[in-house]
Amino acid sequence: MKLALVLLVAILLHVHAFAQETFPDGTPIPDWFRQNSPTDIHKLGKSYRITDYSVKNDSTIIQTQRIQAVIDKAAAAGGGVVVIPKGTFMSGALFFKQGTHLYLEEGAKLKGSDDISDFPLVMTRMEGQTLKYFAALVNADGLDGFTISGKGTIDGNGLRYWKSFWLRRQFNPNCTNMDEMRPRLLYVSNSKNVQVSGVACVNSPFWTTHWYKCENVKLLNLHIYSPKAPVRAPSTDAVDIDGCKNFLIKNCYLSVNDDAVALKGGKGPLADKDPNNGSNENIIIEDCIYGFCHGVLTLGSESIHDRNIILRRLKVNNAERLLWLKMRPDTPQDYEYVLVEDIEGSDIGNFLFVRPWTQFFDLKGEKASRDSYSRNITMRNIKLDCDNFFNVGVAENRGNANAFNYKLSDFTFENLTIKAKNNLKIDTSIIPNFKLKNVTVNGEKLY
Repeated sequence: MKLALVLLVAILLHVHAFAQETFPDGTPIPDWFRQNSPTDIHKLGKSYRITDYSVKNDSTIIQTQRIQAVIDKAAAAGGGVVVIPKGTFMSGALFFKQGTHLYLEEGAKLKGSDDISDFPLVMTRMEGQTLKYFAALVNADGLDGFTISGKGTIDGNGLRYWKSFWLRRQFNPNCTNMDEMRPRLLYVSNSKNVQVSGVACVNSPFWTTHWYKCENVKLLNLHIYSPKAPVRAPSTDAVDIDGCKNFLIKNCYLSVNDDAVALKGGKGPLADKDPNNGSNENIIIEDCIYGFCHGVLTLGSESIHDRNIILRRLKVNNAERLLWLKMRPDTPQDYEYVLVEDIEGSDIGNFLFVRPWTQFFDLKGEKASRDSYSRNITMRNIKLDCDNFFNVGVAENRGNANAFNYKLSDFTFENLTIKAKNNLKIDTSIIPNFKLKNVTVNGEKLY
């Protein structure tokens, strides 16, 4: 009886603790973020094993039409699970429909074609713009309840694309991502209640997973990887979140040759007035392990509003930046209520990196640059080794159209134990209402 009572009290205290969890602005975190059951494909309808429908277990041929036919057949029958069995199956762009799901068995590999003509031009989203670009390997638009699961691999087969990009850069140093033709691995847009779990997403030719105007998305237990050597995989961001609400990334491994998680949403002087753009709200990244990346969490470069962003309980090794705020002078930006906590890391380039982002600066005929804000940013309970601790640039108000008019305020550093080579001191004068408590750098308690 006493044991049962103790267990009941423990459970109640545990539930109470969860119930008190809030986002940085004080609003409660919905219980949805804690309901993370594995996908049960047996509850998703009939299984359509692709090899039962004229798809050959042959890694040398491209079978886009045959695999798409299986997806279409499942959709026509009211939905079901498209199963990739053990083996390697090569394909161009696939388009999932309402009620259909993707499951990759252990040992299964869905491998992207390295011929760009296998990826049609479609209206899509790219670098903060809505335009025609190449479809991804796996595409889903306007779906409710879409899932990808299993223990298999989605392989973008990016080597040929990467080599082509760097060769073009040698010929034309001004070559951009938009100039070199290459597909993403996974693109999901205008969808809700989406879960991707268990699979490996590797070797993407371009961004690995891209999410546009989605709500209630969970990425669980994923392995996302692209190499930085011997051939660098350019702009292979692990997760690009583009105008989404309620987004969870949990228990994932992320190591890519660009940003691990990047918040996007639009760019340009009138970006906040374009209905194709949007805010990112209620984003939680937790319990993940990071290998190499340019930014563990990056706000920008195409982003207009990010609110209630939590990055917590991570182990990070060999990232160039922990928190990167890209302040873009041609775009109105507001980054607010960001919490970074409970992090351990080594071989980090920068603890905090805040600088103007002027790549492809374009006021589009407007006469003045736009004001941007980063406020209510908290970094606490962090222990790591880095090259640069406080790498924060001052906004340049030069009184001309190219001035960098960004304003930082209401930052908090608490319980930090940092080993750093450079930028050891914190210039509190450039951030109004900067709160510091228990900050130790190279064994010296600064605050």
